[in-house]
Amino acid sequence: MPLISHSTLKHLRITFGFNLLPIFLFGLVITPQSINWIDTLLLFMCWHFFIYPASNGFNSYFDKDKESIAGIKYPPKVTKELYYFSIALDGIGILLALCIDLSTAICVIIYGLISKAYSHPSIRLKKRPIISWIIVSVFQGYFVFLVTYRAIHYIPISILATSMIQIPALLTTMMLMSAYPITQVYQHEEDRERGDFTLSLSLGILGTFHFTAFAFVMTTLGYAGYFYYYQNLQILLLYLTLMIPILIYYLSWYQKVRKNIDLADFENTMKLNRLSAFCLNTFFLLLIIFNA
Repeated sequence: MPLISHSTLKHLRITFGFNLLPIFLFGLVITPQSINWIDTLLLFMCWHFFIYPASNGFNSYFDKDKESIAGIKYPPKVTKELYYFSIALDGIGILLALCIDLSTAICVIIYGLISKAYSHPSIRLKKRPIISWIIVSVFQGYFVFLVTYRAIHYIPISILATSMIQIPALLTTMMLMSAYPITQVYQHEEDRERGDFTLSLSLGILGTFHFTAFAFVMTTLGYAGYFYYYQNLQILLLYLTLMIPILIYYLSWYQKVRKNIDLADFENTMKLNRLSAFCLNTFFLLLIIFNA
């Protein structure tokens, strides 16, 4: 008998954490501070193998989606096992964070509670378009970045207030704010039936594309300014080069959606997610190699 059912394993969406890996990598490479590699490995495992999957599973349990969700085209029926397994993963993730220090563990607990508020029926942030957009982007971006940066560089909290740290932390939130609505664009029908008034639903399909395009441009300008001022021209050019495939795909998809609204679907959204994650992860991994 398997330790975990196929349904539960699928809803954990462990590989979907690849989309959030740029935040971790950004915190790893932005300064020449000494790095504690043991704590880096512990925190990587904590976020990507336990905390993120736990949040995915917990939210899937309460959403009980019948249509496609992020990373799963045909979601299997959820069971109580998924709920308990998600809680267990949270516990293991907290223990790993505690191996780094108490403050990291407390921050991981805070993140877990906030992420669960997204779908839990007693709060369900998902029903509040602006609040959920801000909270998800701030905690998955700004908050995770600062927790990661402090833990792997082992620096006093006071240093986190410097502009060299605050600016990239804010940029990670801008990145998520630009990406968040487009990830909901194919879920309008089910969200409407469930009473979840998401940001994408409030914007409409074409409105979501227009909003995302504007936010993407602003985010790209923000990153470009940061890399030019704090890094160098070569890094800036590398970043802009790796953004080109994302821009080309997005504009091509947008033109298709204008002709056929049904193409704002799961497959095209996931292609954009994978392409964006690949380009950003490639960029930050190249920075790690260059800085080695």
